[in-house]
Amino acid sequence: MKNDKQKYNIGYALSGGFIKGFAHLGVMQALLEHGIRPDIISGVSAGALAGVFYADGNEPYKVLDFFSGHKFQDLTKLVIPKVGLFELGEFQEFLKSNLKAQKLEDLKTPLIVTATDLDHGKSVQFRKGSIPERIAASCCMPILFAPVKINGVHYVDGGLFMNLPVSIIRPECEKVVAINVSPMNMEKYKMNIVGIALRSYHLMFRANTYKEFEHCDLLIEPYNLNGFSNHELEKAEKIFELGYKIACEQFTQLIEEKGKLWK
Repeated sequence: MKNDKQKYNIGYALSGGFIKGFAHLGVMQALLEHGIRPDIISGVSAGALAGVFYADGNEPYKVLDFFSGHKFQDLTKLVIPKVGLFELGEFQEFLKSNLKAQKLEDLKTPLIVTATDLDHGKSVQFRKGSIPERIAASCCMPILFAPVKINGVHYVDGGLFMNLPVSIIRPECEKVVAINVSPMNMEKYKMNIVGIALRSYHLMFRANTYKEFEHCDLLIEPYNLNGFSNHELEKAEKIFELGYKIACEQFTQLIEEKGKLWK
């Protein structure tokens, strides 16, 4: 039963994870089929991206259509590296063209987007304002992408401080589903500037997710997402299917072992 401060029955907290973010959509599809529909979504980076398309009124499996035929190069611009290897202007244009709502406050399902204020060194949650800029800011992995400037402030990936934003919506929800598509693994990484940067970020992101686990009522972690390169947009459907599959398997296991999905 909700208390006076809890405005929502169910919230989804969606982690960062770059290309693995398409697994969010598969897990969300499985949740919806089990009658677990979000009243609010909290997203970081790839989780914010998956979340905004659902919050805009699209069923998870339909979101794949927006990315079909696109390549990583279509959504980014390679630049002479001063503050990042790529810029996200094309990505923002993609969002403008494919979302019905252009402001967070106009979405059908409330969405909170977490980014990192690089100038002041703090985590920031956007609940209002232009969607393309704020999603790009949340997805902006340092070194790989140039920081996104909003109202004179530079923003980068929200995962630096909080890669699984459960506590953001915990006080407002009766139940919170946490989907973490970036569980730690010991897979090999490329010994180059991008490979080392990505590996370092993954370690950092994983470290700051542990404390968020205790705040959720259902945790789903797809462990079957190894081996995908972060530029392989053409693998989106495969990643979606893996997310859906592991979620269904985890639901079955929980029901068999505990007789319920929730803690």
